[in-house]
Amino acid sequence: MARMRGPRFKKCRRLNLNVCGHPKAMKRSGNGQARDAKKLSPYGEQLLEKQRLRSYYEVMEKQFRRYVKAAKRSPALTGEKLIRDLECRLDNLVYRMNFASSIRQARQMVVHGHIQVNGRKVNIPSYAVAVGDFISLKPSARNVSLFKENVTNRMRYALPYIHYDPANFTATLHRDPNRDEIPIQINDHLVVEYYATMISA
Repeated sequence: MARMRGPRFKKCRRLNLNVCGHPKAMKRSGNGQARDAKKLSPYGEQLLEKQRLRSYYEVMEKQFRRYVKAAKRSPALTGEKLIRDLECRLDNLVYRMNFASSIRQARQMVVHGHIQVNGRKVNIPSYAVAVGDFISLKPSARNVSLFKENVTNRMRYALPYIHYDPANFTATLHRDPNRDEIPIQINDHLVVEYYATMISA
């Protein structure tokens, strides 16, 4: 399974945005002054925003293009549909539901079979979670100290489109997320513009 590798903090500094969510990720960034001082071309701005969005969800380019194509075929706004589909990936929701401390840890948990969807094991990180699906830690994983600490002591997110039940190690996607509720800093239309002439629907 192809996945993004490399130092997360270094990537955040390069993108001048905390895409990994760690509170210390931008500690050595120098407030982004050096990068901000460099004027980007319109193409450079589009490319940077695309790389930021990919890095938020740690999706490889080939798979990311498939998400863009699907979003372009939708009657909804392309940028909003793209981000909503990425947000509803299983690995991302495992992270948003506080089962994992990072999206990389969430992906590992899914691949290793620690996550159930509607009571059945799902080990595909890109699995599209539907409204009404409930996600849970499998019973044997609930005694793992790392996972237990994530759920009980590291409540990083409390999002309105998720119902949390930490006492039972479960959470439910109870509705589609609205764009302004998704905790990422991305200029959607720049990403769409980047692919406008590169991908036909």
